[in-house]
Amino acid sequence: MERTLVNTTIKTAKSQEIFTAAQNLMPGGVSSPVRAFKSVGGQPIVFDRVNGAYIWDVDNNQYIDYVGTWGPAICGHAHPEVIAALHGALEKGTSFGAPSLLENILAEMVIDAVKSVEMVRFVNSGTEACMAVLRLMRAFTGRDKIIKFEGCYHGHADMFLVKAGSGVATLGLPDSPGVPKSATVNTLTAPFNDLEAVLALFEQNRDEIAGVILEPIVGNAGFIAPDAGFLEGLREITHEHGALLVFDEVMTGFRIAYGGAQEKFGIIPDLTTLGKVIGGGLPVGAYGGRRDIMSMIAPAGPVYQAGTLSGNPLAMTAGIKTLELLQKSGNYEYLDKITKKLTDGLLKIAQETGHAACGGQISAMFGLFFTQGPVHNYEDAKKSDTPKFGRFHRGMLERGIYLAPSQFEAGFTSLAHTEEDIDRTLEAARDVMSGL
Repeated sequence: MERTLVNTTIKTAKSQEIFTAAQNLMPGGVSSPVRAFKSVGGQPIVFDRVNGAYIWDVDNNQYIDYVGTWGPAICGHAHPEVIAALHGALEKGTSFGAPSLLENILAEMVIDAVKSVEMVRFVNSGTEACMAVLRLMRAFTGRDKIIKFEGCYHGHADMFLVKAGSGVATLGLPDSPGVPKSATVNTLTAPFNDLEAVLALFEQNRDEIAGVILEPIVGNAGFIAPDAGFLEGLREITHEHGALLVFDEVMTGFRIAYGGAQEKFGIIPDLTTLGKVIGGGLPVGAYGGRRDIMSMIAPAGPVYQAGTLSGNPLAMTAGIKTLELLQKSGNYEYLDKITKKLTDGLLKIAQETGHAACGGQISAMFGLFFTQGPVHNYEDAKKSDTPKFGRFHRGMLERGIYLAPSQFEAGFTSLAHTEEDIDRTLEAARDVMSGL
């Protein structure tokens, strides 16, 4: 595997040249807002190649990567077995637009792993999966309203852009122009980890709420874990009111446990959305759940949803091989071990260097907030010192460590990260925090 010493200084002339040109070609110079580094300052680095736990930019600087293409690279970038499988698939064609055995294989793997899923439908993104599951929730219950949580991000569809996380939080946008009130009038919001607020919404909207959708672990407002009893409470409340519970596991699925958050916490939702890991780094999404609910999807039922590239053979191939790799004994124990070492180390360094900070991790997902904490919800997260995070991010980047360019995004580790990588990261963090 290609590897060199991690740099202590970086040169970015080519990155700057390419990004400057990009701003005349694409809005903000990027294809997704967070990539523009708006909240951390400076210009983004432009990637050239990735391998294992490392990335190289066009100026040939090497970095230890804790973004992992925003979660999918749990086995490491460009894993040789995934690449080999893709080479074989490429020889058969890049798209079928018709059924293939690969869909059956990946569907069986997802159904076997994720306890809530009895049937699954593949789509092309997490946003698409959440759009479809919302339509399905409403059709199954005959109700129009849904509850989402402040800071949870379920894609950029109109009905979800209410107090959303991810890039909306990063850029400080409360909603988005172009979203009509009619699209969000049936979207109710509550603070994460607040069961009383959820109960109040059900009382105020009796027999009108189709369901509750949430990230079981928030990753789009920074890393925020559920309080003890919160997920259990949501399961009870939705059951009592005849509403559906939906886990958006686009981020947590196959990352915090092979069976996702529902395996980790022992809570089974009615429906689940998936993405990222199940495509092995290629564009993918999926939604699934109880057979009686999923049977309403066309052509089995009347709820329409379709996609030209859904079930793409390359995405199915990469997903199958990635899930096969994850089944190796000890993988999740290793991920938890190195991620805990990283997170505990960052918090210890922050304390020793005099910075208010809090954070945590579950398996291969982590976060660090520059605030005293604890952080239970998005309002707590917004108390963070975002200018300080920006300086921290820039300092780490200059020392060869690539973190998510936003205080409001979770970080990710992979099976390719080594103890040496963690030690090098903590060494850089101590150096940066000592000078903040």
